[in-house]
Amino acid sequence: MTSADPTSRPRSVDELPNFWRGLTTLRTRMNDSLVDLYRELGIGVNPRFSMAIMFLADGDASIRSLAERCGVTHSAMSQSVTAMRTAGLVTTAPGSDARERIVSLTDAGTRLAPLLWAEWYATEAAAAELDAELTESLAAFVRAADAALDRESFADRVRRHLDADPATIR
Repeated sequence: MTSADPTSRPRSVDELPNFWRGLTTLRTRMNDSLVDLYRELGIGVNPRFSMAIMFLADGDASIRSLAERCGVTHSAMSQSVTAMRTAGLVTTAPGSDARERIVSLTDAGTRLAPLLWAEWYATEAAAAELDAELTESLAAFVRAADAALDRESFADRVRRHLDADPATIR
């Protein structure tokens, strides 16, 4: 790691070197496109709610189990459930103990679920189509990057670039 002159350091996120910027921008662009599509189709929800609504179509679930099924934290799912309840898509009821909340789809959520399932698979098909158009497959790139990280972790790679001076690590 090199010690930059404090007077010449970047002063905003746009000035910082950022390896992830391109990937983050691409993901944001694709997600924003889905938000626009949801609006066009009259789907009045945030795409981040899709999985929860889709899985609740199978039956009621606790916030914790829904979070596990969706691969998010309990806190994130709790916030999503609150927003979905406000939007009239789910209801909640006490569970078997005071800490547990059971989430159920409302009629509006139940009507929305089949469209979200269809959109999910259409999105995957569109992503595969996009992947096929690339000069290097994004899926192959991700597998190669994952294999490289198996050989040497990202933390180990960063560690190699840090100064030997422990003060720079703190």
